[in-house]
Amino acid sequence: MFIDHAKIKIKAGDGGDGAVAFHREKYVASGGPDGGDGGRGGDIVFQVDDNQSTLSDFRYRRKFAAENGQSGSGKRCNGRRGKDLVIRVPRGTLIKDAETGRLIADLSADEPQVIAKGGRGGWGNSHFATATRQTPRFSKPGATGEAFDVQLELKLLADVGLVGYPSVGKSTLVSVVSEAKPQIADYHF
Repeated sequence: MFIDHAKIKIKAGDGGDGAVAFHREKYVASGGPDGGDGGRGGDIVFQVDDNQSTLSDFRYRRKFAAENGQSGSGKRCNGRRGKDLVIRVPRGTLIKDAETGRLIADLSADEPQVIAKGGRGGWGNSHFATATRQTPRFSKPGATGEAFDVQLELKLLADVGLVGYPSVGKSTLVSVVSEAKPQIADYHF
């Protein structure tokens, strides 16, 4: 089945939260803050795949989300970065914003396009220590990733043209071969 239009929802990963932790050791009475930073959320990346020729993969799966960043932990351990989600589309796909219709990207070249950026990771409490506030009991949460609806449109060049007299079966042939729904009647169009 040939499909040349699809509407999908994409969401980049959220950033991980910063950690609130304090250094603990046997003979150290009050260790300083040592909370780690959260990891960055994964991006949504569109990549051209020459093995595909239609957008039929997006007929049933319409929501795509990248991995969230991991939260930080004690001992100044930063969270792991979320994995990027690579969406493969045929060459010549136009990516448009579904609400405004603005063209975001034209995937005719081989280089991948980052469409939605992942959220930044939050800071741990070790970033907020000062001379007057030596034990901060708060951290910064991670930022949310970008999320929006996109319209995928496959631009094509016509390979075949149907030419003929009225009422000889051109519309009937098109309706049987494709998913088009032309009006079929015995009058001139």
